[in-house]
Amino acid sequence: MKILKYLLFLILIVIIGAAIYFATQDGSFDVSETKTINAPAEVVYNNVKDFKSWPQWGPWMEEDENMKIDYAEKTEGEGASYSWTSDAVGDGSMKTVKVIPNKEIEQEIIFNTPIGDSKSEVYWYFEDTETPGQTKVTWGMKGEQSFMEKVFMAFQEDDIETGLSKMFENGLNNLEDVVNESMEQYSINVDGITRYSGGYYMYNTTASKLSEISKKMGSMFGQVTGYMQQNNIQPSGMPFTIYNAMDQANGTVIFSAAVPVKDRVITPEGSPVLTGFMEPSTAVKTTLKGNYTNLSQAYKKAEQYIAENNLERDTNANMFEVYTNDPGEVPNPANWITEIYIPIQQKTKPKGL
Repeated sequence: MKILKYLLFLILIVIIGAAIYFATQDGSFDVSETKTINAPAEVVYNNVKDFKSWPQWGPWMEEDENMKIDYAEKTEGEGASYSWTSDAVGDGSMKTVKVIPNKEIEQEIIFNTPIGDSKSEVYWYFEDTETPGQTKVTWGMKGEQSFMEKVFMAFQEDDIETGLSKMFENGLNNLEDVVNESMEQYSINVDGITRYSGGYYMYNTTASKLSEISKKMGSMFGQVTGYMQQNNIQPSGMPFTIYNAMDQANGTVIFSAAVPVKDRVITPEGSPVLTGFMEPSTAVKTTLKGNYTNLSQAYKKAEQYIAENNLERDTNANMFEVYTNDPGEVPNPANWITEIYIPIQQKTKPKGL
């Protein structure tokens, strides 16, 4: 009996000691991971702001493909929420409590566990870097562990900091893949033969390697629009590029960056920006929705259409591209729209018909 009393006494001492140990352990945590993604902040934010997008990159989906998700009526913005049930990762819910579009998201997460509910704060930060079109994304969570949670985590393979860090890192890697894939989407449609009205335009011209067109184009359009603003000249349409001469064999091109205007503008002698006029023309129109890097594919489809329909290029007219939306206002390249016009000769009807 004395031995049993001693054993019970020792067990009681161990329990009290363990309770004191866990009770005195700091249960507060603040864990986050940061990743730099080569995409504008708005593009990254758009893949995070709606809970319905989370299954595409959420790391927990890899642990339980059978996770059941229930979405509230509102899934993005302040007050948005969703909940989940899972045999593998447990049950819980999340609610968005604060949003600064393209900058910050704050959320409240609740885990339903056998030892009680646990509430924590989740936060997202989307920060521009010194490199244009690049975003530093931070995903983190902070809170306070209860006594029972500290006991529970003591017997897990990873502590809470390690477990959360792994999850955030994995999730950000998945998010980067989803964002990159979303920006690579594109479509090409050959719209067929159309009539382009032509008209006056302001422009400047340069010679370039084919591989350097995009690098030079930005500054050229900047020079044209800058001249127009200084002289209070209003554009009458979207900017376009005219290909004046192209040497495919040597990989060179002479092209003009142009902005349409309603009337002819007389520019002073020596002005780097001039006024031109495009005659009305019949052309094969092709529309690219996507990054400008896919233009070569669009031209191939246009040329294929011309060949299949026995059309003849008009060698007296230059082909040109019209950019129907502004990349500065449309951050995702997948939504950029370019219209390609390749002038063709009009077939004349024989006399008497």
